[in-house]
Formats: sequence, structure tokens, C-alpha cells
Amino acid sequence: MADDRSYDLELDLKGLMCPMPMVRVSQSISSVPIGGVLKAVATDPACEADIPAWARLTGNEILSIEKDGETITLYVRRIG
Repeated sequence: MADDRSYDLELDLKGLMCPMPMVRVSQSISSVPIGGVLKAVATDPACEADIPAWARLTGNEILSIEKDGETITLYVRRIG
């Protein structure tokens, strides 16, 4: 279960709308060690496309995207 997954930093992005969740993830990923995981919890449905697109462009890795009602949880591994 993803809730048991370990992570190095958690961002509460609930209530923020595009593009702010992606901007916050982008700004915060450098606070995670290389190989570490950032957990982002958001409510903006655009996150499901925006953050994976950002990860592809920046060379980071989406480990999982999970939905629970309106809440979207993304786990992102910092690659470089």
C-alpha cells in the first residue's frame, strides 16, 4: 500500500490549482536527496498529467499515482 511507502519529503498541495502544484514540486525536489522520494498530495485533477510530464522533462521518476476520491497522491523519485 502506498501510504506505507517511505518518502523523504511530503507536500500538501490540496486546494492549489494548476500550475501551482507542479511549480511547488519543481521547487521542492531539490530538497530531496538524489534517489529520494517526494510525496505530493493534491486535489487538482491536472496534476495527474502535469507532474508526470514535468518528471519526464526533468529526468525524475513517477513511482505511483493514486486517487482516493478527489485526493491524488503522487510519489516522485529524484534522479538527478
